Amino acid sequence: MLVAYSVIGSGNPEAKTIGMLLEAISGIAVIAIALLMFPILKPYNKKASLWYFILRIIEGGLLVVTGILFLSNNPLLLGVYDGIHLAHGYIFGIAALIFNFLLYQSKLVPRWLSVFGVIATLLLLVVNLLEVTGIVSELMILKFPIFLNEIVLAIWLIAKGFNPSALNSEFAK
Repeated sequence: MLVAYSVIGSGNPEAKTIGMLLEAISGIAVIAIALLMFPILKPYNKKASLWYFILRIIEGGLLVVTGILFLSNNPLLLGVYDGIHLAHGYIFGIAALIFNFLLYQSKLVPRWLSVFGVIATLLLLVVNLLEVTGIVSELMILKFPIFLNEIVLAIWLIAKGFNPSALNSEFAK
């Protein structure tokens, strides 16, 4: 996912096609992560876990669709792409709020990391609203925290994984 966004944001016109193909592949990854996380998060909060799962499936599907639409090079479909991409940002944000809430509630990762995720997601949603309403133009600085959170969370999970005591205590029940 990070590679896809890096390639898309590079400004290289030839790289955009590869970036959009990677975006479609990242949509599949989003769906796979939702499938893997649902049974882990469900014991902590069934309703929130189900909403997280549903929203991530929608988000992943939208990423796949936007990747395909962009590759079409059809001006009408590119307009649809813009609308879907806008909706994707809000679906991602709501799913990220739920996910970080579940991480906070479950203590699967340190609480500072999930609180940082909530704050970063709220900043993303606020800047998206400000941009859509035309109050401000692109405020990348307020989008940076969610990128940072995603990277730190990924590194944390690769290096340390979930908190074993939180994981074992819930599955023991």
